[in-house]
Amino acid sequence: MNTFPKYDGSIHPDEWINDIKKYYNMWEDNYGGFLHTAKSLINPTIKLPTEINDLEKLRGALKKDISFTVFKASNKRKLQSLNYNGDILKFFIDFRNLCYNSETDDIEEQKEYFYASLSDYPYFLTEFYKRMKNINSMDELIKAFEEIESNIIRHGSTVALKHVATGKYLTSINDFCYTTGSKKQLVFTSNSKFDPNALWKIYNRNNNEYSYIKTDLHLQHKSSNHYLGLCYRQYQIEIQNQYQVPLQNQYQNQNHYGYQLGVSIPSFANQNQYKYQYEYHKSPSSNHTEVSCGEDDYTWNFKHSKLENYEGYLKPNDIVYLSIKKSHNINGRTQDGQVEFLRSHDVQFTIGNDTFQEVVCHNERLGGIDEWCIELIKRA
Repeated sequence: MNTFPKYDGSIHPDEWINDIKKYYNMWEDNYGGFLHTAKSLINPTIKLPTEINDLEKLRGALKKDISFTVFKASNKRKLQSLNYNGDILKFFIDFRNLCYNSETDDIEEQKEYFYASLSDYPYFLTEFYKRMKNINSMDELIKAFEEIESNIIRHGSTVALKHVATGKYLTSINDFCYTTGSKKQLVFTSNSKFDPNALWKIYNRNNNEYSYIKTDLHLQHKSSNHYLGLCYRQYQIEIQNQYQVPLQNQYQNQNHYGYQLGVSIPSFANQNQYKYQYEYHKSPSSNHTEVSCGEDDYTWNFKHSKLENYEGYLKPNDIVYLSIKKSHNINGRTQDGQVEFLRSHDVQFTIGNDTFQEVVCHNERLGGIDEWCIELIKRA
């Protein structure tokens, strides 16, 4: 008897009754009959009318008890405070269960609660609002949001970056390095997104599994696991100290009594000192900033090339400018580093017998050769 599901008001009466129906044949022939056994599993604090003689009357009595009123109100409050957190499957399950348990059956009310749960995602609010009036059922509601959410690039997705002007793809090759500059893994553009070397994992800077790409991002080369970025070098220069160091010299002097006095007076000599300076490596051919899979600086920012103040999420086939802020200036780390943009152009460079189309960063005027199309290869 202890293995049978009991009712204490913590689940919906319909759910409990549907659960015990599977025991009908067992209980009807044993334990004093099905209805008698079911009533014996109800918590004694829940008072039942004596005239209950079938399952539907039992269901009705449980729904009239104060415990069910509290149960519904509790689930309603949970529904009102529900917030979408990026885990779409769990969110759908929670939303449907809370609507069921609170008996929120009206689709207009469901849409209002669903809309409110998206308050942390302005883009989703806007897109869902556009579709709300055409939604007439829970299934349509969930389908509409799934279509909106599936059109956003998630943290951890695999993408290819097509250079719009040339149609070529951002590419790197594991352990194939520049022979100049940083001598790190080189970056160039190639002809096919189906080349495994042209695939990149895209991550949010905050590394949240259930987040979407909105501003800062990291691009990890899938084949090598290195990040697309810039490299700088540290070097030492000699500087002349502004202070002079005294050196003790002896010379003889004679006082008015004729005695020789040994007097020590300082003379001065310069002492050189050294300091460190920093500079970013230059690209092989055009003398712009070299782009590599080298990982000194690797946090990128995107902005849509056609919508200056667009604040939505990154979507498949968006055309964007990719920029990066340098973490160092000539004197060291800085919060106000120069911002440069990712570019490919017609300039080529060679390594051995191979010729590559150069990819660089620059701080010049933006144009068509700075546009990149984000193609979604595999959703996270």
